[in-house]
Amino acid sequence: MHYHIIAIDPKAHLFEVTQTISKAKLQQTLSLPSWLPGSYMIRDFARNLIDIKAIDKNGQPIEVLQLDKQTWQCQNSDSFINISYQVYAWDLSVRSAHLDTTHGFFNGSSVFLCAEGLEQEKHTLTIEKPVLPELSDWKLATSMKRTSGEQFGFGEFYAGSYDDFIDHPVEMGNLAIASFEACGVPHDIVLSGKHRASLPRLCKDLKAICEYQINLFGGSAPFERYVFLTTVLGNGFGGLEHRASTALMCSRKDLPTDMHHEVNKDYRVYLSLCSHEYFHSWNVKRIKPAEFTPFDLSKEAYTEQLWAYEGITSYFDDFLTYRSGCVDQTQYLTMLSEIMTRVYRSQGRFKQTLKSSSFNAWTKFYKQDENANNAIVSYYTKGALFALFLDLTIRIETEGKQSLDDVMRTLWQEFGAKGIGTEINTHQQIVESLLNRNCDELFAYLDNTQDIPLEPLLNQVGITLRLRASAGNADLGGGETKGYQIAFGAKTKPESLGLKVLTVTQSSPAHQAGLSAGDLLIAANNLQVDAQFEAQLQSMSLADEVTLTWFRRDELMQGVMTISSAITDTVSLDIHDQEKLNIWL
Repeated sequence: MHYHIIAIDPKAHLFEVTQTISKAKLQQTLSLPSWLPGSYMIRDFARNLIDIKAIDKNGQPIEVLQLDKQTWQCQNSDSFINISYQVYAWDLSVRSAHLDTTHGFFNGSSVFLCAEGLEQEKHTLTIEKPVLPELSDWKLATSMKRTSGEQFGFGEFYAGSYDDFIDHPVEMGNLAIASFEACGVPHDIVLSGKHRASLPRLCKDLKAICEYQINLFGGSAPFERYVFLTTVLGNGFGGLEHRASTALMCSRKDLPTDMHHEVNKDYRVYLSLCSHEYFHSWNVKRIKPAEFTPFDLSKEAYTEQLWAYEGITSYFDDFLTYRSGCVDQTQYLTMLSEIMTRVYRSQGRFKQTLKSSSFNAWTKFYKQDENANNAIVSYYTKGALFALFLDLTIRIETEGKQSLDDVMRTLWQEFGAKGIGTEINTHQQIVESLLNRNCDELFAYLDNTQDIPLEPLLNQVGITLRLRASAGNADLGGGETKGYQIAFGAKTKPESLGLKVLTVTQSSPAHQAGLSAGDLLIAANNLQVDAQFEAQLQSMSLADEVTLTWFRRDELMQGVMTISSAITDTVSLDIHDQEKLNIWL
């Protein structure tokens, strides 16, 4: 099973792929995944395949019959088939493929056809350098094992199965590369795009995070080499885990420019993103739900356990930037406050459980619309709060002798390292074994829509949870900010005539007045509104009324908004007992 890929026309965003099967099945079937692990939405990658052709060993055409949107069958074929096609690559994300004269990127799941029945055969790959002279200095980075070519050069690679083959994304271009070792394992940082990043600083901080995580899971990494692939943009964010690498997108402002660069909010975002995807090397790539062993990439794979895989990971990602020494205690508590705030501002938390959020990721979480905040809850953020709830409960009941770390180590040793998938009650059984008691009342929060009772637990470890009103869209939580006293209930963005309404919170004054997402709010009490509208509301008195005027499509509409008090949905965490806090932090 051999594949050959070349960036045949970067200006047209086209890769050309040739696939040679030397021991094909009779009437060999070929298919392309419709989704990829870690991103739970049907992507229909096959829509980007162009002009699929096949020939036999004598160069004679073989009829290729399409069976469905992502499956083809080679008719009247013998044991040798050569398939060729092009892939349109213009999805600037971590999920699919993107190609132009600045760089090339692809996930194997979006460019390489699977030969059904031959998935467990060895797969080899030749990646050829683009033919354009101006791209002659391009380098290439991937975690796939190499059989020829210089390091970070084009050449030949191999994988032991199709599942392995498509789990090593490839980045090519004018790459900035730096390397470090974590617990003796080589790690590479690869940046693509214009930037002024300090690679030595990135190596220093990521080394600390990686070594902490490796040691947390027992001191031995589950890979021989790891690669952080980052596409740097003016404005971007994203990450997707793989078995020995991660594909990332970040903004230029997220990267440090020197060894003494402040660990500000932007840099914390990048470090947490790296920490999150690296933690997935264990929790998702190897410790995984039974429903994902093995993956069926032809259709949705439903599980109620994403709260454990994305939620627990979302708890550890920020926490381990602190525990590894990259951020300080105050910064970490601010990060935690922001996650809690995102949950408490979601009205959907009263309507969807964590198990339901996990199960419906395919149609609800990954296809969010303007009403998402009113209808769903994130298994990332509320899952992180449930992980905090478990961690604090275990630490308090065992007097600091055990923690959620021990749960993760048990999951790795008993499930991930053995290739056994977890069932819906696996995590509860492990926690019960640590606490030596029934934990139904803890895990009931996966099945109900009650707020997780974190305040008394935080109080026991020296933290006061304080709820206040928001100070507007820029207020993400934490700190000593004084919130608005008057409620509005809509997120907006300025436009030339007024404010474009992005979302409306149910039961808020904006909702009661009749505003909807997509409306263009132009006036309040016959005066034009601007970006200061919500701040200006603060001078009004409770029970006052404001006449709002807006366009919905091309129709002019009006409604009356009654001034009411802002709700307290923004979290700040204050230290009241540092000695107790040290038990946790």
